[in-house]
Amino acid sequence: MQHLRPPAMASSFYPADPAELRQVITEYLAACPPPADCVPGNAIIAPHAGYIYSGRIAAAAYAAIAPLGTQLRRVALIGPAHKVRVHKIAISSVDAFLSPLGPVPLSDADRTSLLEQASVSINDAAHEFEHSLEVHLPFLQSICPDFVLIPMVVGDASPLEVQNALAPFWGDPHTLIVVSTDLSHFHGYETAKQKDAVTIQRIIDLDYENIHAENACGCRAVNGLLRMLQEKSQGLRLLSTANSGDTRGPKDRVVGYGSFIVNGT
Repeated sequence: MQHLRPPAMASSFYPADPAELRQVITEYLAACPPPADCVPGNAIIAPHAGYIYSGRIAAAAYAAIAPLGTQLRRVALIGPAHKVRVHKIAISSVDAFLSPLGPVPLSDADRTSLLEQASVSINDAAHEFEHSLEVHLPFLQSICPDFVLIPMVVGDASPLEVQNALAPFWGDPHTLIVVSTDLSHFHGYETAKQKDAVTIQRIIDLDYENIHAENACGCRAVNGLLRMLQEKSQGLRLLSTANSGDTRGPKDRVVGYGSFIVNGT
C-alpha cells in the first residue's frame, strides 16, 4: 500500500474543490503574461502564502515557466520549515504528495541519492503540515502534465549545504527548481515596501551573504540557490512583487512577496 502525504492546507490556503482550484489558477496564470523578452531558465523563486494574498505573484513565475511545462519531468521543490524544527534539510519518505488535483509521485532514486549527503535526512513530521511546499503543487500540476517531485524543507542548513542539495538538479532541461519564500513580515505598508525593495535587489545581485530571516522566511533556501547561481554566472529576473496590503490584507501589518526566474540562454 502506498504511503501518501494528504493536503494539509486545502480549503484554508487555496480551494479544496478541484474545479474551483483549476479555475482560480487558470485565472491567475491568464492575468500574468510573461514579459515578451523573457527566456525562462530552469529555476524560479515564488511565494507561499494563501492564494488570495500571494497567488497572483506566484502565478507570474509559473506563467513564465509554463512554455517549458511539457518538457519538465522532475521538480525539486525547496522551502522553509514553519511548523517543526528541522536540522539541515529534511526530505520525505512518502510515495506521493496529494493535492486536490491528484497525486504527485516522489522520486525514490533522487531521494536515495540525496540521503548520501550528510546534511539531508528523512523527517516526515517536517512535511506533514508544511505549507511552504504544498501551495506550489497545484500550480505545478497546472503547467506540468507529468512530473516527479523532490520536496525539501530547510532548517539550519548553510548556503553551501543547500547548494549541494540543489546541484544534482541543475542543468537538466527536464528539471525545474522551485524555491519557496515570502519576503518581510508584519511591518507597516511603506516600511515593508522599502525593506522588500532592498531584499529584491540583493536577490538580483545574488548577494547570498546578506539575506536573513528578517528579510525572507525562506532565506536559507534562497541563499543556497543564489550561491549556486553566482558560481554558474547565471542571473535572475524579477517578475512580480507586491505585499498583502496590495492584495487582500490590511496595510498596518503586511507580508511581502516576490517572484523571480533564472535567465535562460
